[in-house]
Amino acid sequence: MGQLRILLVDDHEVVRLGLKTLLNHHVDFDVISEAATESDAVEQALNCKPDIVLMDIRLAGGSGIDACKRIMAQLPDTRVIMLTSYAEDEMLFAAIRAGATGYVLKQVAGNDLIRAIEAAARGEAMLDPSLTQRVFSEIRHSIQKEEAAAFSDLTGQEMQVLSLISSGNTNREIAAALFLSEGTVRNYVSSVLGKLSVSNRAEAAAYAIQHHLKDYL
Repeated sequence: MGQLRILLVDDHEVVRLGLKTLLNHHVDFDVISEAATESDAVEQALNCKPDIVLMDIRLAGGSGIDACKRIMAQLPDTRVIMLTSYAEDEMLFAAIRAGATGYVLKQVAGNDLIRAIEAAARGEAMLDPSLTQRVFSEIRHSIQKEEAAAFSDLTGQEMQVLSLISSGNTNREIAAALFLSEGTVRNYVSSVLGKLSVSNRAEAAAYAIQHHLKDYL
């Protein structure tokens, strides 16, 4: 992997000193520069072009997240690890959206921080283990919202019709199950196909299965 060139960004000098002491004991790490503010972090990154930026998420007069965005926009091959004392969901997802490769709490053990830097250098995403469940919960929630939105235009009756379509029922069978006339069922089927922007019953059935319709009945 070769020696990694690291930029430290933290508005507390004592924190930077501690990190620098820890990292410089590692033969494969070279702390090439330090910064204390958002603007200084961006300037140092552009000047030094580090492999890794170890960035405090909260900076005096600025934001590590904003600095990350600016750095990633101009140095897409640089890996940014956000280092923070705060296990806040909003900050976590903002950092991910900004392009951070890792998100590590400052309470991390020294060896774990070193492993996080090495993982980032390999292009691997690194998340503090205490935050992993939060990310998966947010992903699951987003998927559920997306799937629910897939049926937002359908009425309750149309959802029932679609469910029966996906089970392979004919119009006559649907009419019997829902106590409707076949003509009414035909109208419902036509409305469902139109709202889902599909051309036939097979496509409607596939759509229902793909978006887990049964979870919303």
